[in-house]
Amino acid sequence: MFSKPNPNTPQGGGPAAPAPGAAQPTGSGAPAPQPEAQARPAAAPRGQRPTSLIAADTIIEGNISGGGELQIDGTVKGDVRVDHVTVGDGGQVDGGIYAEAVEVRGKVAGSVTAKQVRLYGACHVDGDITHEQLAMETGAFFQGRSLRLQRPAQAAGAPKPEPIAPARDSVNGLGVRAAAVQA
Repeated sequence: MFSKPNPNTPQGGGPAAPAPGAAQPTGSGAPAPQPEAQARPAAAPRGQRPTSLIAADTIIEGNISGGGELQIDGTVKGDVRVDHVTVGDGGQVDGGIYAEAVEVRGKVAGSVTAKQVRLYGACHVDGDITHEQLAMETGAFFQGRSLRLQRPAQAAGAPKPEPIAPARDSVNGLGVRAAAVQA
């Protein structure tokens, strides 16, 4: 009764044009391979996430959090909490960075807390850096404190060291200790 025209059906009676991405027949009867431009990109291996990018002309106002890697070539006005952060040459962060690893080539105005921190030659960091490992190249600008990352407290079952007992000597008015003499 009603029929919908097929867009792949030729209008002029000539041979039909193949649909985009469809295999084209060859003289041997086997389908021709698809061009590389139409092939699907390979998925990232499990456990490895692609790097997210904040482009050079992008400004983000607010905090960023997540997993994986983040490349900042634009401006972030807020805190950044991801696994691995790279601040590119033109990148800028106005806030704190909290990650497993941080690489800075651009500018950071705020604290950086990470196990591994690397400051490259043209970077500018104005804030404290809390780290386990810190590497700085010649020419890197860093204004703030370098603080060692504190390891977690001992387990509850671990013995605590005994405090040292004060000496039982008495102090006379001259500030000299008088040792107790045993008879």
